[in-house]
Amino acid sequence: AGTNDLIKDTGVLATPDRAYLLPWLMQMLLAARAGGLDMLDGVFNDFRDLDAFARECTQAAAMGFDGKTLIHPSQIEAANRAFAPSAQALAEARAVKDAFAEAQNSGKGVIALNGRMVERLHLAQAEKLLAKAAAIGA
Repeated sequence: AGTNDLIKDTGVLATPDRAYLLPWLMQMLLAARAGGLDMLDGVFNDFRDLDAFARECTQAAAMGFDGKTLIHPSQIEAANRAFAPSAQALAEARAVKDAFAEAQNSGKGVIALNGRMVERLHLAQAEKLLAKAAAIGA
């Protein structure tokens, strides 16, 4: 996402919460997903403000971005921390995958797991997360 270009071309105010950019960022993310593409959030210009950068990474990860475009080596650690799957998310993904692999769940589209409904779409999400973790060595 070219956030600097969006700001320049539209004239919106660049605020720390990115309030004026969020609708466009979500539209770009939706378009990327519709096309089966990964999506990276735009750069954070003040590479010395690592706390603000970390907050923006956390926001982008919560929005569904796959990563963030970096402009300085000092940003690598915070980006990895924000976009790498958490231990809890990995455990949940393994539980979903394992539950669908059980013989009694063979061919089922929906199962119950720990008191909640889990669909095959959740299995696909779990498999994608586990593949991402394997690719980055998490």
